[in-house]
Amino acid sequence: MATVNPYLYFNGNCEEAFNFYSAIFRKEITHLGRYRDVPTSDRPIFAEADDKVMHVTLPISSETTLMGSDNLQAYTQSKDQYTFSLIVHVDTTEEADQLFNGLAEGGTIKVAMNQTFWGSYYGICVDKFGIMWKITT
Repeated sequence: MATVNPYLYFNGNCEEAFNFYSAIFRKEITHLGRYRDVPTSDRPIFAEADDKVMHVTLPISSETTLMGSDNLQAYTQSKDQYTFSLIVHVDTTEEADQLFNGLAEGGTIKVAMNQTFWGSYYGICVDKFGIMWKITT
């Protein structure tokens, strides 16, 4: 079975973002590698500063892993276009509210959590790192 996992790009604040997501989802980061860990022979293709995140992994569930890196070129290409959003399906309104309120802190609420005509409890926010989230039951 194939799985699809989101990979997010940041402009130097990837570690801060993933520490935030770790706290919100109450999950532990399982890998964080920095550009300084790249062998010298491979450095031309990894141009970011040594202390920036080359790759980070945050398992959200048994099937979903959130991943990311500091990558100015990729970040600049996608910034403010909202060509995607991350949707999180949960079982209870309590869990939906907890995730939504945490992710919206310091960000922007686009659609407040509410009962929809299609039967879901649903909301949309953009977090303080510019990532759009849809939370639903």
